[in-house]
Amino acid sequence: MFIHDLNCDWMSHPFLRNRFVVAHESEIRKIAESGIHEVYIDTSKGLDVVHAPTLQEVKAQLESEMREIGVEAAPASEKRATATEEFGRARMVHEEAHQIIHGILHDVRLGKQVDLELVTPSVEKMTSSILRNDGALLALCRIKDKDNYTFQHSVSVGALMVTFCNAMNMGKEVIHQAGIGGMLHDIGKMKIPDAILNKPDRLTEREFAVMKCHVVESKAILSQARGITQTSITVAAQHHERHDGSGYPEGLKGHEISQLGQMAAIVDVYDALTSDRCYHKGMPPTDALRKIYEWSKFHFNPDLVQAFMRTIGIYPVGTLVRLESGRLGVVVEQNEKNLVSPKVKVFFSLKSNAHIPPEIVDLSRSMGHGGADKIVRHESPEKLRLDPLKFI
Repeated sequence: MFIHDLNCDWMSHPFLRNRFVVAHESEIRKIAESGIHEVYIDTSKGLDVVHAPTLQEVKAQLESEMREIGVEAAPASEKRATATEEFGRARMVHEEAHQIIHGILHDVRLGKQVDLELVTPSVEKMTSSILRNDGALLALCRIKDKDNYTFQHSVSVGALMVTFCNAMNMGKEVIHQAGIGGMLHDIGKMKIPDAILNKPDRLTEREFAVMKCHVVESKAILSQARGITQTSITVAAQHHERHDGSGYPEGLKGHEISQLGQMAAIVDVYDALTSDRCYHKGMPPTDALRKIYEWSKFHFNPDLVQAFMRTIGIYPVGTLVRLESGRLGVVVEQNEKNLVSPKVKVFFSLKSNAHIPPEIVDLSRSMGHGGADKIVRHESPEKLRLDPLKFI
């Protein structure tokens, strides 16, 4: 058979390629030992399985289930500002956090200890922005360039952990410590050789084994930091553990992994999937959520995955969407009672192929009340050469 997709995130398998012909029994064993339970096969290049569902059937089923989750009540959150009002402040918070984490990781590479006094104010500002409106900062966190991925990913995971913990109604101190752990979760990568860390291609099996050591290194570095809490260390130490025991470094399973560790695993993979890398094109957020939901049968806590989806929305703020009316718009606010019907700022007509006066459309409303439209699908900003954040 020809494997088209190993159906797991790239840091969970040691194969040089995602697509290859299975030629030996040893390859099947290797796939199973990597914690992979299901794969997609290309029947035009290899044998078929008569009873297996097609890609279209699987995708339709997953999207139907996600929509059912989306119409369930989301956690109530009191937003103090709209995404538009918060966007300018969030941009400053995001830029400052990136500069701070860049400096901290650089110092660790030089053998210095982590200075928590630099991280704490950044997490506090991040938390304040998220409490005002989480959509603005999270939309900015999806903007990354390949050369600064490690630094930007660290900030994004910190912001996502704060948002997730807040939605789960955790205490203020836990939220703060989880944010610190999120920002510093990959600090051990500064101990990985540059040739491996910055390799512009898939890692070999040996290189993959070295890269996996970054989790142990992160725990060791943070354990030596003055003032660090066990909560923050746990987030960093467990973000690559998996619900079925197939993760690393300890192979913990189920409730052996702390709740924060399980949450960190979800947000780490979500941000990685939505980011461009030299060897990996980032997915739109909605597609990434669908993959994580699919993998939650084995790799993640299903209840926490659904809670995460309700936290950021099926179509997160900043997502470019096509409406049934033939208009393009950007999601600017979630409808917490129905996540598949957010508020959208429309700005372009596909029928006339022209920009139109920007207008907020509340998709949860009916005809005559500013609604009576719905999302057909999300669109790629790159393909349409549009920057949806300009319209928030």
